[in-house]
Amino acid sequence: MPEWLVLTLAMVAACVVVIIITFVRHRTAADDEDPSDTPDVIEYMTMWIGVVYAIVLGLAIAGVWEGRSAAEDHVQAEAIALHEVSERVRVYPPEVRDRIREDVNAYVGHVVTTEWQTMADHGEVSDRGAELLQRVRVDVTDYEPRSDFEAQAYQPIVDQVAAADQARNARASSTGETMPGVVWFGLIAGAVVTIGMILALQIRRTPRELILAGLFSALIAFLLFLIWDFDAPYSRGVTASAEPFLNLFPDAKG
Repeated sequence: MPEWLVLTLAMVAACVVVIIITFVRHRTAADDEDPSDTPDVIEYMTMWIGVVYAIVLGLAIAGVWEGRSAAEDHVQAEAIALHEVSERVRVYPPEVRDRIREDVNAYVGHVVTTEWQTMADHGEVSDRGAELLQRVRVDVTDYEPRSDFEAQAYQPIVDQVAAADQARNARASSTGETMPGVVWFGLIAGAVVTIGMILALQIRRTPRELILAGLFSALIAFLLFLIWDFDAPYSRGVTASAEPFLNLFPDAKG
């Protein structure tokens, strides 16, 4: 099911639930009940519950957004490091240079095709990707420089391979969900309490109040969906892109 459809259904369901509860409550309310007679303490509690929950939602959104930004930075760093390796080996003999570049392209091609799909489907990187990167490392570290010029380029190239490996490990550690289950429990429970306090204020069935209650519920559903969508940076909705690899290695193929 498309994620936009899931979001739409969640928002509509939140509105419908609130409206149904409001109608049922009025059906079962006593004839002499006065909707305007709401204790001041309930209004005070509702205000503070809404403020606290808004802060929690804001922190959760900031956290998952920061995680997504970090995931994009990992991809960018890995792509740049591999591109530097591919460019700096130009000082090596043609057979060594071409072999390293072919192995770099093979690794990048695997990442942007097979491994990226594995990350989206299973939340983990592939063993084949690790093998291909190890092949690049062996190509670089096993070469013995034959001149001072090659010797000067050797260590920076090795450092760039290490930087790519570090960025890959960071990418692997951020493929899964970052929000603990207890946080999700708090967010969902907070949404139930916050919307429930609206009903405790004895809202009436006027179109204005029903529309506002429905929109408020839909907004909370949207924000919760947004947190869920950003929680897995490589596998949902607005994901971190493999564009840095494609920009720097346009000819790489899986």
